[in-house]
Amino acid sequence: MDKFIIDGGNILEGEINISGAKNSVLPIMAASILNNGTTVLRNVPLVHDVITMKQILEYIGAKVEIDGNTLNINTENINKTEAPYELVKKMRSSYYVLGSLIGRFGKASVSLPGGCVIGARPVDLHIKGLKALGADIELEHGYIKSRFSKLKGTKIFLEGMHGPSVGATINVMMAASAANGESVISGAACEPEVIDVANFINSMGGDIKGAGTHTIKINGKTTFHDTEYSIIPDRIEAGTYIIAGVLAAKELLIKNTIPSHLESLLVKLNEIGLNPIVDHNNILVKRKENFKSTNIKVLPYPGFPTDMQAQFAVLMTQAEGKSIISETIFENRFMYVPELLRMGADIQTEDNNAFINGPTVLEGAEVMASDLRASAALILAALVAKGKTTISRIYHIDRGYERIEKKLSNVGASIKRVNPNQEE
Repeated sequence: MDKFIIDGGNILEGEINISGAKNSVLPIMAASILNNGTTVLRNVPLVHDVITMKQILEYIGAKVEIDGNTLNINTENINKTEAPYELVKKMRSSYYVLGSLIGRFGKASVSLPGGCVIGARPVDLHIKGLKALGADIELEHGYIKSRFSKLKGTKIFLEGMHGPSVGATINVMMAASAANGESVISGAACEPEVIDVANFINSMGGDIKGAGTHTIKINGKTTFHDTEYSIIPDRIEAGTYIIAGVLAAKELLIKNTIPSHLESLLVKLNEIGLNPIVDHNNILVKRKENFKSTNIKVLPYPGFPTDMQAQFAVLMTQAEGKSIISETIFENRFMYVPELLRMGADIQTEDNNAFINGPTVLEGAEVMASDLRASAALILAALVAKGKTTISRIYHIDRGYERIEKKLSNVGASIKRVNPNQEE
């Protein structure tokens, strides 16, 4: 199993180009099922989750070809409506095929999903929304099954106890796009990835209005047409490299971003004195010796993203004073904290809060990644730590970051990937 070995203390300088959004491309790949034809997707990140979704599409009969960062998907010969556990267990986003399969074929059998171990993340809102559209859904032996469904537009309230659900909003939006009549989703998630999926469906003939607000109106269609579409930049990847820059860069230019998608992070960085410079789609950042601590509370978009709180926690270990990070979405998202403690961080956790005292000198250590964003946080910590850090279980980071070691090496980081037989 591969590991990263990172020698900390190098000053970063140069440019990093941001890849397409993982959290957009996966549901968009699933949404291509709605069309009986060809889809061309551009700006696709070459990450393991994309390969897993490719395998799921191929299992049900689609033809998928990768050409650089372009995907060509042909869904004319889909002959199965089942996504088996062997594939779905690899990532949670596999469940996106549920809405599109029911939308096109009226039936589906999709295993309950896997992915990062960061909390329960139930599928109850997905089922609630699909049932409201007329899907006859049951849970059987670990599978979500719909034997035959004739979907009809309706009004659906989707917000759950932790706020809007991105996954449920997208899944129901896909199914409603093929339903008979108009659907109105209230309590919808507003994330940029929801907008991206809606724009993609519209590009192949769908009629979705209001994506990006809490109320989405969808006029169902019986047919869709071929399309070419470009995926938006990944705001979480961009945020991760922005944190790397303010921690360790003389000057680091983050290219191909949508700054409005990063507003909650950029506001916080300005608040503590790190002052990123935004120029159209580029963001320039640099390290600063002294900066203030601050508090963040994770919230649904446009609030501070849960996918950035681990990386921000690393930044706060270098800030002057005490900071508090409150996680309101996933109950197990502080699993990275014991690893940062091994590196010398001063962090205490209680319930859904992390209390961080800084600045502290981080030291290289052997650490283990617990999930995708925890992996990114450990890499950031290793960049500024004294000495060598070895990070194991890096298959997590390969799920969501395209060639992270190459991008960081190109701007001066000392990071290499090794397997156990090559480890020094």
